[in-house]
Amino acid sequence: MIKKKKLQEASIPTSSMADIAFLLLLFFLVATVIDVDTGLGLTLPEYVPPEEQVTVKVDPERMAAVLVNEQGDVLIDGEIVSIFQIKEKIKPRIMSKVDLPFNKKLIVSLKTDRKTVYNQYIAALDQIKLAFFEARDAVSESEFGKKFKNLSQEQQELIKDKVPIIISLAEPELIK
Repeated sequence: MIKKKKLQEASIPTSSMADIAFLLLLFFLVATVIDVDTGLGLTLPEYVPPEEQVTVKVDPERMAAVLVNEQGDVLIDGEIVSIFQIKEKIKPRIMSKVDLPFNKKLIVSLKTDRKTVYNQYIAALDQIKLAFFEARDAVSESEFGKKFKNLSQEQQELIKDKVPIIISLAEPELIK
């Protein structure tokens, strides 16, 4: 009688499967670039307890109040403008204070609602900074005939003294 041969079942060798999985994991950990958000380059003031805080009166002529509500509406000293008009409204006021001493320079106060969209806040802050940068360029063009970025370090310091960037980031109020 003829015996039937038993066929071996097909199998996949799994003895080195853990090694392969570990090597793949290690490869992807080493080869992957992790994007790190750098955030905003703002220097925040140090915390001062309320009993040590000093209130300083500022001349209203030195202040430019920029208010952004939760719908993205912008008020500059009571006048409704769009976010992209902030630069045009603030730059002439910066330029009018160029030749005055430091304690007479323009202070731009940016205040938002607690529910203001973060992108609108950043857009408003960018417009304010752009107004200061354009004012610096205009002053450097009139004094040295070059853009601010093309000036020497000493010349840039002179322009920074004439057009300092003074932005007050006011804390949003809690509205009930």
